Amino acid sequence: MEKQYIEKRDEGYWIAGTRVSLDSVVIAFLDGLSPETIVAECFPVLTLEQAYGAITYYLSHRSEIDAYLKQAETEFEALRATTNDPEFSKKMAEARRQSQITLS
Repeated sequence: MEKQYIEKRDEGYWIAGTRVSLDSVVIAFLDGLSPETIVAECFPVLTLEQAYGAITYYLSHRSEIDAYLKQAETEFEALRATTNDPEFSKKMAEARRQSQITLS
């Protein structure tokens, strides 16, 4: 019986039985981290087997997952562009300065 390391839910890919997204593991892997480092430093909730399973899944479905990651990045950038409110940012910066002055 083949073990499933990845499940598709909520319109995304997840490490089976966890709240860790496949995106997170793949991005760490593409940034040069080993599965051992991913588990030890990024996602200690995962087992080494799960990390290797996620990476194996990615490598086996690379074009599909790369397209999914690109789409997610595009959606994120579009959302960021629509929520980028310079006036809000200015108000937050002023509030931060005021709180620092108050604390001094």
